[in-house]
Amino acid sequence: MNLRDAPIMDAPESLPEAGAGLNWYALYTCPRHEKCVAQQIEQRSIACFLPLYRSVRRWKDRRKELELALFPGYVFVRLALKDRLRVLQLPSAVRLVSFNGQPAVLPEAEIEGLRQQLARGGGVEPHPYLSVGRRVRVCGGPMQGLEGIIVRRKDRCRLVFSLDLIMRSVAVEVDESEVEPVAESKRRN
Repeated sequence: MNLRDAPIMDAPESLPEAGAGLNWYALYTCPRHEKCVAQQIEQRSIACFLPLYRSVRRWKDRRKELELALFPGYVFVRLALKDRLRVLQLPSAVRLVSFNGQPAVLPEAEIEGLRQQLARGGGVEPHPYLSVGRRVRVCGGPMQGLEGIIVRRKDRCRLVFSLDLIMRSVAVEVDESEVEPVAESKRRN
């Protein structure tokens, strides 16, 4: 199975205009049930996004390449808040990530940037959550405009992109010439 075929599950024909009150939400699922929940959401003609990455696991007698959830325990759904029961009634769907009793909306730019990077096939992999470090903005390529924390690993430059809402991060290899530092005043806003 090709990475470009599997990680993004959505129903583009069922997506109304963006002004129709549709937002992205993080749906918390039972452990290791992300793929099953995403399939059930897709069957209900609701847009969902399950980012996956490939990992090679080794045992004594064999090696196997697996597709694992980039954010374990989470599936992203795009829906109007009034339709949330259609998703929450699914088996293995636990709850929408909320603050003060209200489901928290994920920024559209973060989801789209992640989708584009996965579609490009760049080496995206989980990374420990980072909130402190040298912040940069991507000024070229498919992730243009996104901000993250730059880290160096051996001789390569990686951008750690964090979803603060669920306190998870992913690392993406970037060309050092495609990033620029974020000004201090812009960072605080």
